[in-house]
Amino acid sequence: MISSPWPERVQQTLLPLADPARALAMRAYMRGQFDFLGIPTPLRRQAVAGLLRPAQSAAELLDHAAALWAMPAREYQYVAVDLLARQVRRLGMGEVAALLGLVQQKSWWDTVDGLAGVVGDVVRAASRVDPSAQQAMDAALGHADLWVRRVAMIHQLGWREATDRRRLFDYALRLADEPDFFIRKAIGWALRDFARHDPQAVGEFLNGAGTVLSPLSRREAAKHLV
Repeated sequence: MISSPWPERVQQTLLPLADPARALAMRAYMRGQFDFLGIPTPLRRQAVAGLLRPAQSAAELLDHAAALWAMPAREYQYVAVDLLARQVRRLGMGEVAALLGLVQQKSWWDTVDGLAGVVGDVVRAASRVDPSAQQAMDAALGHADLWVRRVAMIHQLGWREATDRRRLFDYALRLADEPDFFIRKAIGWALRDFARHDPQAVGEFLNGAGTVLSPLSRREAAKHLV
C-alpha cells in the first residue's frame, strides 16, 4: 500500500459537513445497509473538488479508492468513484481486476453503477487499440458475483456507435433467465440506452428474443421505442 494522507484529507473535509438527521434519512433510503454522514451530493462534490483535481498515478488512484472504501460512511465510497471517474484516463486494463474487486465490496447499485461507468470507459479506450480488451467483460459476465455480471451488462452505456451490438445482445440473452431484479433491470437499461442510437436494431432484437427476456427487461428496453 502507498502511504499518503490524501484519504485522511477527504475525511477531514467531509466530517464538518455531517448532518445526523439527514444521515438517518439517507440510511433508510438505502434500506439500512450503510452508514452516512448526511451530506447531499452537490455539497459533497463541491467540498472535495479541489482534492480530485491533482493528477494521481494508477497505483495511487487504486490505493486511495481502497482506503476510502474501508471508511465507514457511504460518502467516502462516492468520493472514490468520483475520483476514479475524473482520472479514468490514467487507468488501463491492468486495473480492471482491482476495479471489479471494489464492485464486490459494500455492493449496491449506487456504487456499482458508478464503477461500471469507470470500467466501461477503461474498456472502451483499450478497445480502440485492441478489440480483444472486451474479453475481460466476457469473463465478468460469467462471474459468481451478480454485481460483476451487472457491470458486464451495462459497461457499454453511452457508447452509441462504438457499441459492440453482438456482445450487447448476446449478454442480454445469456443473462435473460436470471431472476434477480438488478440483472433484469440492467438488461433493459443497456438495451434502452442503445435504442437511443439504433432503435431498429433493438426493436428487431426484442422481436426475435420473444419471451426469453423477462417482462421487466422487455419493458425497460422498449420504453422509448415507437
